[in-house]
Order: sequence, then structure tokens, then C-alpha cells
Amino acid sequence: MLDLATAAPAVSAAFVASTVEVVEAFTIVLAVASLRGWRPALGGAGAALGVLAIVVVALGPLLSLVPLHALQLAIGILLLLFGLGWLRKAVLRASGLMALHDEDAIYERERSKIAADGVAALASFKAVLLEGLEVVFIVLAVGAGRGLMIPASIGALAAFVVVMAAGLLIHKPLARVPENTLKFAVGVMLSAFGVFWTSEGLGAPWPGGDLALFALAGAFLVVALTLVAILRPRVAEAAS
Repeated sequence: MLDLATAAPAVSAAFVASTVEVVEAFTIVLAVASLRGWRPALGGAGAALGVLAIVVVALGPLLSLVPLHALQLAIGILLLLFGLGWLRKAVLRASGLMALHDEDAIYERERSKIAADGVAALASFKAVLLEGLEVVFIVLAVGAGRGLMIPASIGALAAFVVVMAAGLLIHKPLARVPENTLKFAVGVMLSAFGVFWTSEGLGAPWPGGDLALFALAGAFLVVALTLVAILRPRVAEAAS
């Protein structure tokens, strides 16, 4: 049976990270549907989901062939790089050094590119495939290293259901979703998982076991918020 203290961070990390990717994919699919109808939008999205299913089925058995420590080390390093990249952009956006991500702008830009059903279906396919591959990577990175594939998959599936339900209800780009806040949280959590699993892959156990994840996440959060507090006044001063 899975320990709740271990499973909960995996579910949370996969949910928040996947939410960001699903929002971006849904925004483009909705732009396609609003201009060319739901048939090409859903057709392209469905084809992409089929490709993603094949990828997951193909990768799953291969992971069991890799030694656990090697898998933890590889995933830990990739997860740390992935998390730090998100955290860096979130800090830059929160401090004003980088423009905030605008789902409304993406929606209008994608609409302007779509001129035919074939192009529309391709746009929908590309959006779902690219963002879906990131979700697959997130699930594998969060879940594969410690046998948490089920909790990580539950988190990703919950993100898909929540975003789809919210999007269909409001029938507009999810511009009100605080994406930078989500990316900030994702960067913190994935960076913490990355450091944790890199250490375990190297054979260096953490004091307190899995509870060390909360301490690592707290440390990353404090550092990131400190950087925002330092940079924001400087950006405001330079702009005045």
C-alpha cells in the first residue's frame, strides 16, 4: 500500500504541472473549434491522444528494464533541470523582467493562422501532442523513480478533467487561470523532487525519508520568493 505522505506530493506535482500544459493545449483547440468547428478540432486532438497512448504503452515496459538507482538518477537530473527552468521563468515574470503568459493572445494568434480544415486539424493535433508529451514526461518523471506511476497518473488525469470541465463551462480561453503562480508552484515541486531523487540515485538517503521533500520544496520556495523580492524593486526603479 502506498504511503499517503509519499503519494500526495506526487499527485500534487503531476496535477499542477499537467494543468499548465492542458490549459495551453485547450486554448489552441478552442481557437480551432471557434473558427473551423469542433470536427477538425476534436479530430486533431483525438489523433494526438492516440499517438500519446502508443508512447506511454511503449515506454512503460522499458522502464522496468532500467536499474532503480540509474532510473532515479536520470529522472532526478532531468526533473531538476525541468523544474529550475520553470522556476526561473516564473521568477522573471513575477519580478517584471519577463512578460506574463497571455492565453487570450495565444487564442487570437492561433485563430489568425487557421484558414482551412486541414490546417485546423493539424494545429489541434500539434498542440495536444506537444503539450501531451510534456504531461507524459511529467508523469514518468514524478512517478517512475519510486513506483508512484499511479498517483502521478491520477494527478495528470485530474488536471485534464478539471481544465476540460472549466473550459467547456466558460467556453473561452482560461485566461483567468494564474498560470505564472502555477508555474511557480510546479518549479518548486519539480526542483524538490529532482534534488531528492538525484540524491537517492547516488545512494545518499535523506534524513526523515520522504518528508525531506517538504523541506526541499520550502527551501526552493524561500529562495525563489527572495529573488522576486530583490528583483522587483530594481525592475520598477529601472522602468520609472
